[in-house]
Amino acid sequence: QVQLVESGGGLVQAGGSLRLSCAASIRTFSSYAMGWFRQAPGKEREFVAAIGWSGGRTFYTDSVKGRFTISRDNAKNTVYLQMNSLKPEDTAVYYCAADYGGSARYESQYEYDYWGQGTQVTVSS
Repeated sequence: QVQLVESGGGLVQAGGSLRLSCAASIRTFSSYAMGWFRQAPGKEREFVAAIGWSGGRTFYTDSVKGRFTISRDNAKNTVYLQMNSLKPEDTAVYYCAADYGGSARYESQYEYDYWGQGTQVTVSS
């Protein structure tokens, strides 16, 4: 059974940094593209970042480009989201997701096969 477990969320002041981790219990982790999504109260879940199975290709939503970095360690079955220069509008529950084989539609939550339970990120002004 596949499980994704996020960690690293918390409360941080604007301008600060957090590093989220997502540990995956997937035997063939390197066959999955991985994504991070977030959902703020009263809003739809939105795409944040994605990374291909080898880590060679990364994608970001415009609002986090230059501030967030997605990476993965296939030896540890873990994907990371380094978040710098955090803003209050980054406050949300952050979810990691796994997409077997990857897809050109990496921004669509419907392309992903497995989801974590989420971790809260709160940025105070």
